[in-house]
Amino acid sequence: MSYHILSIDTYTCHLSCDKGQLRCVDGENSPRTIPLEDVGAVVLSSFKATLTSNLLIELARKRIGFVLCESYRPAVLLLPADRATDTGLLRHLADMPARLRNRLWQKTLDAKCGNQTALAQAWNPHHPAIAELKRMAVTEKTAREAECARLFWSVFADTWANSDFRRGRHEEGFNDLFNYAYAILLSCVLQYLFALGLDPCFGIFHQSREHAAPLAYDLMEPFRPAFDANVARWIHLCLREGKTEEETGEINREYRQHITATLQAAVMYQDKQLPLRAAVEAVCRSFRKAVLAGQSGPYEPWVMTTIKWDG
Repeated sequence: MSYHILSIDTYTCHLSCDKGQLRCVDGENSPRTIPLEDVGAVVLSSFKATLTSNLLIELARKRIGFVLCESYRPAVLLLPADRATDTGLLRHLADMPARLRNRLWQKTLDAKCGNQTALAQAWNPHHPAIAELKRMAVTEKTAREAECARLFWSVFADTWANSDFRRGRHEEGFNDLFNYAYAILLSCVLQYLFALGLDPCFGIFHQSREHAAPLAYDLMEPFRPAFDANVARWIHLCLREGKTEEETGEINREYRQHITATLQAAVMYQDKQLPLRAAVEAVCRSFRKAVLAGQSGPYEPWVMTTIKWDG
């Protein structure tokens, strides 16, 4: 069984199955096919797609998961009737020792704080908060995530917004831009968790609550600065064009296209250049390996390296 994840996000398409081949017809383009034996999961994000019942049956026979998205956010998960989830993997997630859970989270936090520091320094290398941010990023204090966030957003405010800016889901100003960007990131992480059989309800730090996906919230943390960088680029471009802050903070079609393109940005992961989306998948795979092995070693969060993030 292959573990290639087939992601289909063309605006409109028709999917079917013929002689063991998944067949995709996209408008006037020539049909494209791929052997089902090479597919581990299918993620469908198209806005207008049709598919045959025969395809769904063949996917089930070959034990291939099917994730159907609405506005890029997973809405439906279809699995074979005898496999509601990956039972062994679910047991490892549910019974994970506290020590392993903590180690996995510390590796995640190391990457997030390090990425925030790298981005803040690229934005404003002479900002007075940089030295303290560097120190807090490597400390073992329990409050380092909150302290790094406070320092990071102070650099953002002084560089791209104003000193009155406060980062918060329900705050005003440019916060809607970040909220939308993080929603795109969350959707991407959820797609790969479902496709890899990882139940997002079992997190390593974030707490479970109704309609929550704590594991996705955990694994997306190191990737937030990549989207922060692209939000800052948008703000810089808009203000340079003479747009007001109110116009800049509007979630319009152009902004949605700009921020969604972050998933295709070239990044380095384990000495390979990949689109950010592929790095998200690779991180989820490494986390899966760590869970099954009962060791933190295989888990490799994404760390910023060679790309320019200064906006």
